[in-house]
Amino acid sequence: MPLLDASRDLIAAAARRVMARCDELARVSAAQSGIERVYLSPEHARVNRLAAEWMREVGMTTRQDAAGNQLGRVGDPASAALMLGSHLDTVPDAGRYDGIVGVLMALEVVRLLRDATLPFAIEVVAFSDEEGTRFGKALLGSSAVAGAWDPGWWSLTDAEGTSLREAFLEFGLDPGRIGEAARQPDELVGYLEAHIEQGPELDERGESLAVVSSIASARRFQLIVEGEARHAGGTPYDRRRDALLGASEAALAVERICRAEHHIIGTVGQLEAYPGAVNVVPGEARLSLDLRGEFDGARDSVWSAISAELDAIMGRRGLRWTAREVHSAPAVFCAPLLQDAVREGIRSTVATTEDPAVIFSRAGHDGMAIGAVTGVGMLFLRNPDGISHHPDESVSEGDVARGIQSLAETVLQLAADR
Repeated sequence: MPLLDASRDLIAAAARRVMARCDELARVSAAQSGIERVYLSPEHARVNRLAAEWMREVGMTTRQDAAGNQLGRVGDPASAALMLGSHLDTVPDAGRYDGIVGVLMALEVVRLLRDATLPFAIEVVAFSDEEGTRFGKALLGSSAVAGAWDPGWWSLTDAEGTSLREAFLEFGLDPGRIGEAARQPDELVGYLEAHIEQGPELDERGESLAVVSSIASARRFQLIVEGEARHAGGTPYDRRRDALLGASEAALAVERICRAEHHIIGTVGQLEAYPGAVNVVPGEARLSLDLRGEFDGARDSVWSAISAELDAIMGRRGLRWTAREVHSAPAVFCAPLLQDAVREGIRSTVATTEDPAVIFSRAGHDGMAIGAVTGVGMLFLRNPDGISHHPDESVSEGDVARGIQSLAETVLQLAADR
């Protein structure tokens, strides 16, 4: 039975506001065409100011924390808080809903519930660096909130050679105070995030909302294949040690091995050949590998199988290969209590005799970091055709309205349980 006392008109207006603000934030971009907002950039500062303005509009007190995350809070200052939110940074040439819609929906939930008496405070967070676009390390903002900041990250550099420490100072943050962003478990009731599904399952089911069961475990590698650069015209095939062909065969092996495994996804998203001349057999190739799975053990077994296959490929071609792991994150399973609350929130919103869909998230989210300090729950919204990290990324206003109502019902369900 619905707990939310709000009219359809109020919820429809909230959805229209979310869609309009997604459009407004899309205009804050470092790129002349397309959307690009990276950590500690002028665009980051601009969207934080906009988010703070919208937080104050619904009665929240606001602050930017020591990692550049934007937060708003409503409720008893002494109470533990239920945290709602997502991120406002993007990949290059991004869509306008990944992360963003979750922050804006959270603000509309606060608007709908501001007259409700809740046994906890509510915080809305706009995380600053979920994507890792600028410095190559994802989840920087949420890692700081989780108290998991690695001092080794200060030496990370962007494409211009600016270090993370230098970027902090330029943004007006103090690297020495990064620990102040960390939250303690007793400060939080839990973390809820609404997000577009970054895949086609809901669209194929013809359903608008889903409960998320877990967030994929992930490992990322930079691979180097070494051969011998020689003249393209003068080197017979039996004398070639072509690093690019070895790397290409490796990429095909990743696809073949991962397709044979349930719920394991491997992607080679970067491939570069050196010296890169049209008339030179490539002597070196560099490629990336993004490996994700529902369970850590299965993911690691697939990496072992890929490694063995690369040994065979390179041995056969007279090449050498090395791997450097640049990211590793365990699977995060959504808290049963929060899953149940999200399920009830969807049931209260969507008239159906069937249970809502339950989906494992193959994409990473800030909840992967926040899960270290509090329970995590997630609500997925249908994304037509499942396309994401692309300008064609989409969500309907109607599904956003259903998502806002479901998220508000989820909060009320948690309040009733407490």
